[in-house]
Amino acid sequence: MMSENRVDTVERIAAAILARQRFVLSSHARPDGDAIGSQLAMAYALDALGKQVVIVNHDAVPSPLKAFPGTDRIVVAEHADADFDASIIMECSSLERTGVTGLDRGLVINIDHHQGNTGYGAINWFDPSAAACAEMVFDLIVALGVRLTPTIATHLYVGILTDTGSFHYSGISAHTFDICRVLVEAGVDPPRVARAVFDSNTLGRLRLFGAVLSSIELAHDGRLAIMRVDQEMAAAAGGTYDDTEGLINLPLTVREIRASIFFKELGPGDYRVSLRSKGSIDVAAVAKQFGGGGHKNASGCGVRGDYSAARRALLDAMAPAIAAGLAQDPDVPALA
Repeated sequence: MMSENRVDTVERIAAAILARQRFVLSSHARPDGDAIGSQLAMAYALDALGKQVVIVNHDAVPSPLKAFPGTDRIVVAEHADADFDASIIMECSSLERTGVTGLDRGLVINIDHHQGNTGYGAINWFDPSAAACAEMVFDLIVALGVRLTPTIATHLYVGILTDTGSFHYSGISAHTFDICRVLVEAGVDPPRVARAVFDSNTLGRLRLFGAVLSSIELAHDGRLAIMRVDQEMAAAAGGTYDDTEGLINLPLTVREIRASIFFKELGPGDYRVSLRSKGSIDVAAVAKQFGGGGHKNASGCGVRGDYSAARRALLDAMAPAIAAGLAQDPDVPALA
């Protein structure tokens, strides 16, 4: 059940949408399942209302998500050229995180659940209790009176499935499962969605996983896993950086490992760092120290400089986060 303030915000957004005709949708650079699922569900809902919709992202759709309908309508560009009355930005803590310019030429509607949202919209709906942005988009689509078609429902389910780490992360609530029940009733096929998202590996991807995992390091009494990949390693395995999606979660399947760090070399001295954790370890607070952000159990940031120095800085920042998390979840033994 939504709070009164939340209902007021959703109704205000719905009214703003109904009063306008042309929309551009966007989300954060390097979009994930929640970004793509939320955008496409919203796009199909706006289609049903007879609105004009353009989706503009800075980066392409990840390969596993291309199995779902509508991904070919997403324009990859650095600037939003289309004429529009309003932009709806989803799953994005700041407008700059889209990597797309020109999105602020009309009314900006900001829908997000990430800690640290800057409130950049003319209308801001920020709900850190939502397990996925797709949960919020679901509530908005219902408020708009749009029927949940199997296509809309599937995109919403993709968003929830992926942003909860297959229902692993904190933040999942009874509302999450209430929504999923409605989505399944609307026509979602959960096994088919899961196979498309998680069982579409290439041999190059599998070999790259093996190469990265074979060089895994442990720190902080075996609680933290550290991994690294560069273009040379990816090419040697016959894979690409896109093939590393989801790799960071594998160390967390080890009972004693509570957090993982994954360094992706973008260029000399330039790294994209992904952070994951389980339980009470807050990696969003760590990412924030390096200009990044995200969720408590799934965040990211960028670092520049020598790898050894960057690695040490991240390890130092993770130490108090792990200690604080273990103080709240003390039941897991360390690796011998």
